[in-house]
Amino acid sequence: MSRTVRFTKGHGTRNDFVLLDDRDGEFALTATMAAALADRRSGIGGDGVIRVAPTSSAREDEVRAQADHAPWFMDYRNADGSVAEMCGNGVRVFALYLRREGLAPAEGFGVATRGGVKRVRFGGDDTVIVDMGSWRYEDESEAADGMDALVHVDGHQPFSALRLDLGNPHTVVAVPPSVDLDELDLTTAPQVNPNPVAGTNVEFVKPLGRGHIRMRVHERGVGETESCGTGICAAAIATHLWAGDLDGDEPWIVDVPGGRLQVRLLPDNHVELSGPAVLVADGTVQI
Repeated sequence: MSRTVRFTKGHGTRNDFVLLDDRDGEFALTATMAAALADRRSGIGGDGVIRVAPTSSAREDEVRAQADHAPWFMDYRNADGSVAEMCGNGVRVFALYLRREGLAPAEGFGVATRGGVKRVRFGGDDTVIVDMGSWRYEDESEAADGMDALVHVDGHQPFSALRLDLGNPHTVVAVPPSVDLDELDLTTAPQVNPNPVAGTNVEFVKPLGRGHIRMRVHERGVGETESCGTGICAAAIATHLWAGDLDGDEPWIVDVPGGRLQVRLLPDNHVELSGPAVLVADGTVQI
């Protein structure tokens, strides 16, 4: 039986999402439902779908355990319906929605995700700042020299890359000076070796100057997107590691097709993402 649900369309640097209001925890966000809503021709359209639900109502034990620190759960699925741990742009849009709806304090709060609690606070002009939590190497023993993977893109020799885990998997490519970032064909998923069983987001990075990089990204379960919050953090971390001599307190500027964000490397391997979030439309939909 179908039901009418309130939705909000929002984006963070043009990485866009459909938010479903389930503040009473009454329905499940299925893969079929998410894929239909994310379809840009027959649905509302988005890079992902987020159900706004009480953390206490989550099916996963590890999510319900976050309820004391984060009363609202960001139940996130990619555009193809697959479950994702979290999304850095999505959590900013989610946080802005909670603030607008009066569901969370204006000064800041925790958001429950499958990747753990993310602490958010607000800057000016709808800027949302997120402590994305801690990062780690996918395989520390293999990452000692800053590279532990190869990425294959049609028309190019394999690129060296570094695998990082930010609650979801990333493979960051150092694009050589001889390769034009804009000319990379990301219409199909890059091939990564070693092959990640659960898939990976792949970031392609070019330095623009001290503490300033440019990036394109292919997101697992979505395709190329104009921005990826966790990917932006992964790109800044990898470039910082490759540079080797930069001050960790300096913010990194990361330019993506959808805009500009800032990343700060914090103590204890935490990373902070700062950027805009926008709520663009509200409506109802049958699910």
